[in-house]
Amino acid sequence: MNTTQLRKLGVPDECLASVIEGIQLAAKQGDLRGNEVKQLIAQILTEPSAHEADPYFGRFARELIEANNFVPPEPITYRTWGDDIDDACHGQMRHACALPMAVGAALMPDAHLGYGLPIGGVLALDNAVVPYAVGVDIACRMKLSVLDLPTSQLTENVARLRQAIENGTRFGVGSVHEKPQEHPVMDQDWSVCRVTRENRDKAWRQLGTSGSGNHFVEFGLFTLEQRDDELNLDAGEYVALLSHSGSRGTGAAVCDTYSNIARNLLPKRYADVGRLAWLSLDDQPGQEYWAAMNLMGDYAAANHNVIHRLVTKLLGARVIAGVENHHNFAWKETHGGRDVIVHRKGATPAGAGVLGVIPGSMADPAFVVRGKGNADSLMSAAHGAGRRMSRTAAKEKYNFRTVQKDLARRDVHVISAGADEVPYVYKNILEVMAAQQDLVEVVARFDPRIVKMSADGRAED
Repeated sequence: MNTTQLRKLGVPDECLASVIEGIQLAAKQGDLRGNEVKQLIAQILTEPSAHEADPYFGRFARELIEANNFVPPEPITYRTWGDDIDDACHGQMRHACALPMAVGAALMPDAHLGYGLPIGGVLALDNAVVPYAVGVDIACRMKLSVLDLPTSQLTENVARLRQAIENGTRFGVGSVHEKPQEHPVMDQDWSVCRVTRENRDKAWRQLGTSGSGNHFVEFGLFTLEQRDDELNLDAGEYVALLSHSGSRGTGAAVCDTYSNIARNLLPKRYADVGRLAWLSLDDQPGQEYWAAMNLMGDYAAANHNVIHRLVTKLLGARVIAGVENHHNFAWKETHGGRDVIVHRKGATPAGAGVLGVIPGSMADPAFVVRGKGNADSLMSAAHGAGRRMSRTAAKEKYNFRTVQKDLARRDVHVISAGADEVPYVYKNILEVMAAQQDLVEVVARFDPRIVKMSADGRAED
């Protein structure tokens, strides 16, 4: 009997493996044939408790009892920071909190609608990982480098700084460097799964590129109010380089592949989970995804490293301090004395003393922060201002050239961008920061002066 015939009999998907095992055992022993097997399966479906000791179908009977007695778990609760969050976003968060292995959750003040888990959502699971709760752009991250340039460069040498960005990285869907860049990450094991193995050459060509969507590279004024020993910087104003991008096309391929695998493995009773489909870390697909995700984390860090290396080299500048962090990733952490998998999708790690970068928009400040280790947020904070307007609505409402001229009058020089990324589509970053004072403390401020984003108006490839 095949799976189609078994389903017609009424066998639940989660019991198919055990009933097939029983059929194979019975056939091997020669005890049951054809209609006898079909009749026995029908009997077990009617009264599974009477067949728990069956030598061939006992496991099927027990799994069937478990499936019949299944009661969805009560969703866990989550705490929210900030109040400028729409109902649809909360709906996504409640849906995520109903996953059977969910043990902790929080929603950051920049939260907005995403795929599966809302952007700004934090979700802790017991021994499982959800590819879409990590995100399509695995290890999307921030990197800030403080440079040894005089701040006068930001006004007196705009053309030179602009040229360094334009020649130091590439923007747009599918963007690549003409000559593949060198970095030790390309010597790591890219055979951890089929997707990374087959995309290695593409990843190499895209190393040191910024892609599209909300990714950017910008120069700005970095202001430190008091000396910081960890940064080893005295109070003052500096020139800094800030970038936002992730694992490019290869990371997206990893997410898509393993999310589809997760959905195919879902028991039928969880069919409504959709993009929140999970992979057990005890099983091979989960282990493969975990290895690929971590490789993408290393690759995204290398991507930023190359961008900063190329841009600063073009300027003849030296990096004197820096901060960087992922904000689309999953970590193995201990919370409340329990080992869990913490997904931060558009959320910044904010453990006690941990430095991070939280950007605003092309015209609004970013902040270097130090985490306070708040247990209620699973030691997390916002990852930016958060969108308040969809890309479609933004393109219909705003003209980029008009906004570009307005920003230039405010000494913010935007080289390129799409209308879907103008400042007005984002929440107020100062309000976001005010809503999370118990999560992070502000260490320094970065005000954008020269900004480049993709002008193609498309999401990341």
